[in-house]
Amino acid sequence: MKMHQVMPMENSFDFSVVDSIVQHTEDYEQRLFGHNLIWHSSTPTWVKNKAKKNPEWLASFMREYIHEYVGRYRGKVHGWDVVNEGLKTAGSGYRTDSIWYETLGPQYIEMAFRYAHEADPDAVLFYNDFNLERDLDKFESMMSMVGDFQSREVPISGIGFQMHIRMDIPNSIIAETLKRAADTGLQIHLSEVDIIFNTHDDSRGGGIQRFDTLTPEMRVAQKKKYYDLVTIYRKVVPESQQYGITFWGFNDRDTWIRRFFDMQDWPTIYDDNLAPKPAFWGVVEALN
Repeated sequence: MKMHQVMPMENSFDFSVVDSIVQHTEDYEQRLFGHNLIWHSSTPTWVKNKAKKNPEWLASFMREYIHEYVGRYRGKVHGWDVVNEGLKTAGSGYRTDSIWYETLGPQYIEMAFRYAHEADPDAVLFYNDFNLERDLDKFESMMSMVGDFQSREVPISGIGFQMHIRMDIPNSIIAETLKRAADTGLQIHLSEVDIIFNTHDDSRGGGIQRFDTLTPEMRVAQKKKYYDLVTIYRKVVPESQQYGITFWGFNDRDTWIRRFFDMQDWPTIYDDNLAPKPAFWGVVEALN
């Protein structure tokens, strides 16, 4: 559902894949969440090149793209990640190495939310990012942006915590950031959950292999971490603000972690053979 798939060429939308997803969710009465509208990493090369030659064009393109896309699925897509990862990878401030920021400045985020709301006033609109639960400088930047939006009635309705976390991230920090985010009154989405044992530097190929095999003890520890995460979410986020928990892939065989960071890890709730791990039962127990 990202831009490089939906509009691979100028003046040429390709809704075939999204249409098939919409049809599937309608057939099985599932809620469909749209990920995403604006993200630096999924912006097609042709958009970047044209924006560099004609900066004034990008704002009108964003409006037309969001209106056409969101409007097409009005009432069918329940919510959207309107802007994904608009803040720096680490620390405070906006991500400046983005054609959207370079061309339009930080206000591109506000513009995207306004355009999405115009296209579907009933859709739940999220800002989504990673490391919000543990990078406190980044978290504060997000909270400042959200507070500014709320004070000026920019139509933001939710915060997405990607929640790509490590086993060693303290539960106390996760609980504190989730609680403060919930204090905004917005919907809170754990939007891309997986839990790794090894570490990385947030860059492609930047995996640091600390564990080579998954031991029975590690499997039990991961079960508890998944249990704790779901329990924290249910405890500190009021039920009316719990948008949901979404896993970023369901099995270790196909996890993005191994491909992107070039390391072995076991971050999901199903194993390489597609069998439920103890982590699966940790989630079930927490939900029950």
